[in-house]
Order: sequence, then structure tokens, then C-alpha cells
Amino acid sequence: MRITRIHEPSGARALTFDGRTLTYGELGALAGAIAAEFAGVRRAAVWAEPTLEAVVAIVALVESGVEVVPLNPKLGSAELQHILGDSRPEVVVGAPEEVDLGGIERRAVVVEDVNAGAGPGVGAGQSAGAGQSVGAGPGDEPPVPPEDPERVALIVYTSGTTGRPKGVLMPARAITANLDAVAAAWQWTAADSVAHALPIFHVHGLVLGTFGPLRLGGHAHHLGAFSPGSVAEALRGGDTVLFGVPTMYHRLAAAAREDRAVADALRGARMLVSGSAGLPARTFEQILAVTGQRVVERYGLTETIMNTAVRFDGERRPGEVGPPLAGVDLRVVADREIPPGAGEPLVEVAWDGETIGEVVVRGPNLFHGYLNNPDATAEAVRDGWFWTGDLATRAPDGYVRIVGRKSTDLIKTGGFKVGAGEVEAALLEHPAVSETAVRGEPDEDLGERIAAWVVLVDGATPPSPDELETHVAGLLTPHKRPREVHFVTELPRNAMGKVVKQRLSPPER
Repeated sequence: MRITRIHEPSGARALTFDGRTLTYGELGALAGAIAAEFAGVRRAAVWAEPTLEAVVAIVALVESGVEVVPLNPKLGSAELQHILGDSRPEVVVGAPEEVDLGGIERRAVVVEDVNAGAGPGVGAGQSAGAGQSVGAGPGDEPPVPPEDPERVALIVYTSGTTGRPKGVLMPARAITANLDAVAAAWQWTAADSVAHALPIFHVHGLVLGTFGPLRLGGHAHHLGAFSPGSVAEALRGGDTVLFGVPTMYHRLAAAAREDRAVADALRGARMLVSGSAGLPARTFEQILAVTGQRVVERYGLTETIMNTAVRFDGERRPGEVGPPLAGVDLRVVADREIPPGAGEPLVEVAWDGETIGEVVVRGPNLFHGYLNNPDATAEAVRDGWFWTGDLATRAPDGYVRIVGRKSTDLIKTGGFKVGAGEVEAALLEHPAVSETAVRGEPDEDLGERIAAWVVLVDGATPPSPDELETHVAGLLTPHKRPREVHFVTELPRNAMGKVVKQRLSPPER
């Protein structure tokens, strides 16, 4: 099953990374040359830095049928050894010489002469700069992928916020079905050039931001390090769609207020998309105020890729991630202390935009399971439904609003169930609050009390905890107000920019 259009050689731009561009014809030829060098390899890990070499290697290997494990280049030594020991790749591509691979064969892919007028070539060897140089030209054919849609294309490791990272077995079927559904929802075509500065070791930047354009015959443009200036330059240069995360949009909104050139560039985009975490309503409104653009939100997971998305021509409401994508069966089900047994029907919550439940999903976008972890797979997938652990509400028109994670964000206080996300959204409406994270803390009287960690806007007059409690109580029902407020300079985050609530603790006094 083909995932991309590298098998349809053309002079159209396919990839731009590091300021270097490959056409579909060049990428297909390079992929064929690399596939020949890796013939016989069943599974390979790739040091997933946002470079042309890493992306070309991933595309070539996936399209030739090799199972690819994208490695976060910022992994600690213990995390790296866990992932290598769990996935057992035969080779690791592109890892720096100083990184201990535990005896696994080290190889390098070097794409040469890009944009130099002579056409690209590829070097492949056992270490950087070693090995025979393999020329890639018109005579090189793109790799022929296996026909099996259920073949494992990627093994993407979870962030490990709730335990050791788990390897998600992602079939070609899930990638292709999901990208086709997203393309239909966003009216996304080969005419689009997608700009982003996302990591390529995870679903957002790799599957959506790289394989997405390549599947449609469009252009994937990685900006390198994110900055409002680089985004503005890319959009002025012809990129039509921007993929980002909330932190990026927060910075873009601030820059657009100060620099009309940034605002004008964002205004000219066909679509601005935010994902990987909830976009605060205030950031949504700030982008709208300075650019006239309503950011499109969507919701996905490593195990499911994308589940929901606001349609390009649909209503864009802050904090809501739209209805399910075509082919995705999504339910928001009532919270239960004991999961339902086999064959037992799911009980959906009311579609009232208020009642909180857990999101469960089934459809062609689902993963096969967790590598070497049948117990975790059986816990997560029951009767064909993937239990996401995400808490949400559903509006009468089917729009979903994510309010947190069941493990950290469902707070049971005084007999009420409160989603941490709705308290966070209310706190962010206060003009002095820049960032916040909310969770439940043990309480002898309430069971759990709502605690908030708050980062203030630079230069803002610090509010008192009582002021913030009153502020939330005025926007939500009083029992949802925080009973405890901690002011901090930053929130703990993982490599994807998500807050790790397990690492929150009261500041030392």
C-alpha cells in the first residue's frame, strides 16, 4: 500500500527541510536508492531530527516496507535504551557518534548536492561520511511497498507521561485512511504548501505535517526552529497552511500585535491549524482580533492519529475540536469505576455540552496495539473500542470539547466531577494569567480540592489567590473554583510541549 506520491515522479516540490528542496522525482529516486541500500532490513530506528536526511530516510524506508521507529533526539540515555531494547531495530540511522546504541549497527544517510544544479545523490554507510556513495538519478525507481494495508509502517513511542513509553504499532491502513479523511475535512489538496516547525518523531509533525502533504502531492515545508518571523516569511513566500501548537499561536498573537507584517502574513493563509494540546480561548480570540483568522482545531492521539476536526467550511468555536472525521466512530461515555464487560453496551453522556465523559474511538484509524505489551493493549482496547483516557463533553451538534485526561484531570470534589480543562480555561480569561495547570489534590473534607499552578503575564500586577478563585467562581459554578493557587515561573513540559502534571508540586516556601 502506497502512503505517498513519490511513485509519481514530477517536478513539483515535495519537501523543503534545512532550506533544501526536493521534487517528487528527486525524492522518489533517492528513496529507491536508499531502499536498495537497506534491502533485507525489517525494522530500523531513525534519529528524527528535522533534517532532510532524516525525513528522506523515513519516507524511503516506510515506502519500501521497513518498520520505522522515529527516535526523539532529546531522549535521555535511560529512555533511549528502553526504546531500543523494546523495539530491537536492526539498524539505527543518523544517530550521532557519541550516542550509545548498545551494539546496534549504526548507519548514515547523507543527501548531497541538493539545489546545486547537478541533481541530488545519496550516501549510505555505517557511520557518518563512510560507505559507498549511491547516485540517484532518472534511472532510479521509487521503492515498491508491500500491498498489505495492515503492515506496520511506524512504531511511534508515547511520551511516557503515565509510565514508560509504549511503542504504538501504526499500520499503513491507519495512516492512509486518516490522512484521506483529514484532507476531505479541510479541503486539503496538492495545491497546498504546509508550513510547520513541529518535531518529526511524533504523529503531528511526521504523519500529519510530512506524510500528509506527500500523500496529496503537495509540499511539506519544515521551518527549522520556530519563530514568528520564520512563519511570516514562509506564508509570504507561498505556503498556504500552518500547523502549530498552542504555545506557537500564543507567540504569534503577541508578535502580530507588534508587527503588522506578521499579522498580514497570517491573514493571508488559507488555514491555521492548532493541535497537540487545547488552544486557550483567549489565544483563539487574540489571533482572530489581529488577523481575522479563526484557528481550526482538531483532536488526535498517537494510537488513533486524528479523531475529530473542525471542517474548513464549518463553524470554528474556541475550545472545540469539531465532530468526528469520516469513518471514525467516537463516543463520549459515562464515567464508571469498573470498565464494561465484553459485549456490554456503552452508555453515552448527554449531548449537552456540559456532561463530562471519557472518549472512546473505533475505526480504520486505530493502531494494532502496543509492541511487546499485550496487557496494556487489552486494557486500552475492549470490544474494538480504544479507551483514550481523555475527558470530553459533546455539544448538541456533535462538536467535541476536550477537558482533560482521566488520570490527572477528572477531579472529584465535594460529590461533583470537574474537568481540570474547564477550570484552566476560566483562569486564562483573567488578564494577568499567561499559563496555568490545574489538578486535584487530596482533601480530607472534599475528597479532592482543586489546585491551580499559575504563570503570570510579564509585567502584570499579581492578583491574589482569592481574586483568582472569585474570578473562576464568577465564570463557572462556585464548586469549580480553585481552593489552592500556586504562582510559578514556568510549567513542567515534555518534548511535545504538553504540561506534565505529575511533576507539579507546591513551590517551596
